[in-house]
Amino acid sequence: MRCERAFGLGAALCSLLLAATLCSCAAPRAQGSAASASDAAPVSSAPAASDSTPAAPLGALAGEPSAHSEAASAKSGSARSGSDASAPASEFGDGDSLSSAAANNSSAGSKKSAAQERRRTLDRLAAKLKLEKSFHRSLNHGPKPAKYQKYIVLHDTEGGGTARDVLNYWLADGKYVAAHFVVNRDGSVFQCVRMDAIAHHAGFGDTGHNKKFRVRDESRDDKRGTTPIGSWARDYGMNSFSIGIELIHKGNATYPKAQLRALDRLIRYIDTYYGFESAIIDHKAWRSGNSDTSAAFKPYLKSYQKRRTHTKPTT
Repeated sequence: MRCERAFGLGAALCSLLLAATLCSCAAPRAQGSAASASDAAPVSSAPAASDSTPAAPLGALAGEPSAHSEAASAKSGSARSGSDASAPASEFGDGDSLSSAAANNSSAGSKKSAAQERRRTLDRLAAKLKLEKSFHRSLNHGPKPAKYQKYIVLHDTEGGGTARDVLNYWLADGKYVAAHFVVNRDGSVFQCVRMDAIAHHAGFGDTGHNKKFRVRDESRDDKRGTTPIGSWARDYGMNSFSIGIELIHKGNATYPKAQLRALDRLIRYIDTYYGFESAIIDHKAWRSGNSDTSAAFKPYLKSYQKRRTHTKPTT
């Protein structure tokens, strides 16, 4: 029994010594594990409280805040102070971008309001003009956006009849010639070509006139029906940069007041449509030797060029 007890005590003593040895060896390993965790902290997916700028998601970088970006901003913002605390608003586009959008919306609203007012003015002017429209594809020779508009060219039809008669003649002639507008002697107005399209009303001009009038012969005009008329008149650019207006008139006849007042309103209508004033010339300014406009129109032309009406202002 004594031997067994001695053996038992010896075994117990050995177990205690072994346990103590194991504990002393485990402590350095625990310290080593803590150090490794500390070293790995900067690359952890969970940001530390001291990090001031969370990673922005793709939506936030595009200026469109997501629920994730707003949550990340709120969480990291609690650890911020001073000016840094306001950073998430601009970083994630939920501050500056919204005020910018509001400014853009305001600007767009102003432009829309101005456009609507201009449309109402055009409708009123069209009603006063007794404007009748009859558009034909064959008389459209290409696009003429507002940026190309420079001149209003005045013509005489050098014949009688009505605007409808003139249009029918143009359609039957097969040369695809037309002006944008024809003004009757009674003051009614006929529109044959849209203002944003090229009409063949001016034709070839004196050689050198493209440079003089700062126009050019380029690809927007399809030139259907055109025929060169000689080396003295090689320039072909006015049609692409102008509106043509024909006045029903023949010879040295007078221009009725109703027709001149209609021309006043038509010029105002064109100015309103574009939002700026085009230079006013007559056809013979573009091509010398033309008879239009007639000598009887000369004082009116000067008045239109100075005042955009046929009469002098009353005092």
